[in-house]
Amino acid sequence: MANFNIDAKSNQTYDAIVIGSGISGGWAAKELCEKGLKTLVLERGRLVEHVKDYPTMNLDPWDMELRGSISPELQEKHYKGIRSGFIGETNEHFHANDQENPYTEVKPFLWVRAHQMGGRSLLWGKQCYRLSDLDFEANAKDGHGVDWPIRYKDLAPWYTYVEKFAGISGEALGLPHLPDSHFLPPMELNCVEKDIKNRLEKDYPGRHLIIGRAAHLTVPLNGRGKCQYRNRCDRGCPYGAYFSSNAVTLPAANATGNLTIRPFSIVQSIIYDESKGKAKGVRIIDSETHEEIEYYAKVVFCNASALSSTQILLNSTSNRFPEGMGNDCGELGHNLMDHTYRVGAMGKFEGYEDQYYSGRRPNGIYIPRYVNLDEQTKSDKFLRGFGYQGGAGRAGWGAGANMDDFGADFKDRLMKPGPWEFFITGFAECLPYHDNKVSLNKGVLDKWGQPTLSIDAEFKENEKAMNKQIREDAKEMLERAGLKDILDFDNQHEPGFGIHEMGTARMGRDAKTSVLNGNNQVHGCKNVYVTDGACMTSSSCVNPSLTYMALTARAADHAVSELKKMNL
Repeated sequence: MANFNIDAKSNQTYDAIVIGSGISGGWAAKELCEKGLKTLVLERGRLVEHVKDYPTMNLDPWDMELRGSISPELQEKHYKGIRSGFIGETNEHFHANDQENPYTEVKPFLWVRAHQMGGRSLLWGKQCYRLSDLDFEANAKDGHGVDWPIRYKDLAPWYTYVEKFAGISGEALGLPHLPDSHFLPPMELNCVEKDIKNRLEKDYPGRHLIIGRAAHLTVPLNGRGKCQYRNRCDRGCPYGAYFSSNAVTLPAANATGNLTIRPFSIVQSIIYDESKGKAKGVRIIDSETHEEIEYYAKVVFCNASALSSTQILLNSTSNRFPEGMGNDCGELGHNLMDHTYRVGAMGKFEGYEDQYYSGRRPNGIYIPRYVNLDEQTKSDKFLRGFGYQGGAGRAGWGAGANMDDFGADFKDRLMKPGPWEFFITGFAECLPYHDNKVSLNKGVLDKWGQPTLSIDAEFKENEKAMNKQIREDAKEMLERAGLKDILDFDNQHEPGFGIHEMGTARMGRDAKTSVLNGNNQVHGCKNVYVTDGACMTSSSCVNPSLTYMALTARAADHAVSELKKMNL
């Protein structure tokens, strides 16, 4: 694939350094390499090559010793992440080792991490939605957080730019609060979803039920194959049908001849040059040899994931930045956000017993935000809003797992599809609270002797009020759609379960209240850019990864322009 930096001491200087190879890091590498910069990508984990390193991509349940369940030994290895319910025998190898990488929960917080080339781009849910000015203007209008230094018009062309390359399937709605993307053909709703859509949109004018907007190819694109409806995405897709750094952006970066990747490289800090007033490189620890090495570059992109990027910045101290790089404002580590999760309703749908669906569609339905859009939809119960994800399906043979039965007749019954079931679960926006924060914990060190993070965050009254509304609305919508045996639920999860960590190094208009400016540059150190989730000034209620992609492409364009002007 790429050049690999093995003889580190003889090759330590590059035009650009990218910390992390996940969704935003892959985009930074692609853009910087394609613009002619010799770029070093530092990845703290191992190499994962597309297709070659997807060992479970074609396994069926009966091919695995535990049929996909995770062993007690591996549960210990992932004793934090296992709470998510997303780690199993099929994808355990893509999740970080919690024993080697501890963190402290001052209040309960789930931090799901993936330390390998590609990061969490190998595991993500692939839902892609644009933010709108309803989101970019929210802080300024209701007084929570600081104002975004950009608006939708600043990011719109970059959304289109990344969408055309990544490949986003979906349908246009023309909603101002959920701008349409550059779409590939949408996946299809199944018969029950279509029926519920018709009932819901008739009974609730202004509400919409659509197929999810997803980074899944429904037609071939740039040499990648279209989705095969296997729904084995978190094992790695051999067709390259879903977007990952490994299948899409890193190969594009490599094609330029400008990419070098160094795995097993734990970035300890960014090195600040006091005499020049800018960063000169990064200091790493080789995770295998424990050797400390320095690399140098004209520009540094920090894309290690929201909390890891902030951890690096906090650990990057100097005379100029005694409390961490960019922390003149005292906001570094603060304003941590995630979306609420697993609150909604489910039920059974009678009818369509003679119909089924083809394959295992790796995508669900989406009900966009419909509250607090304008004066007509304003709520006096909470600020901001929420959307729903979910879908319909038929119970399969797994329904027999808890049945007290046996024999041929029992097995024959399990081969017949069960009743149709439908569920929706809400994602609510979390406000940017200053006291939701992370900090360095020098009393708890990782395997390499580095300070770890303490995480002190919680959902507050506004998020709880939205969750209450999510649950009530979900139950009411399912009732009016004719579902039976409806169960409404709120699992009351702590932050982190949405796996949408945002904030802690926010963008803003003023260096006194924000870490980054409107181009994602660190205030006071303009050749350091942060374009992962750490930069987010508010969280919206939509999945954020598409915004990271667009911000990264935009920032890379700015960085190269500034380098050419000799401003960095």
